[in-house]
Amino acid sequence: MSSARPDGHPHVDTSQPLVMSLPARPTREEVARLCAELAAAPPGEARCLVDAGAHGLAAVDALARLALTARRHGHRLTFQGAGPELTALLRLTGLDEVL
Repeated sequence: MSSARPDGHPHVDTSQPLVMSLPARPTREEVARLCAELAAAPPGEARCLVDAGAHGLAAVDALARLALTARRHGHRLTFQGAGPELTALLRLTGLDEVL
């Protein structure tokens, strides 16, 4: 007699959102690691806590890459904590919908 395997990853709690942190000055390696973590997680809620000091094009690029990865893998990603400088830059680039 065999039993059916449950859906999803065997050791992943999908009842809680995946929580990630974006540092003030994200490096390419850090963004790649966060995207890989997001891609490996089962589809669901994901939250990215943005350091209040994050600003500039590196932060915009990181948020855009995370948003694209989330969309590709079926996640509902939200960002929290972006400071006014980053928020203004996202509005200027037309990417403010990611917040």
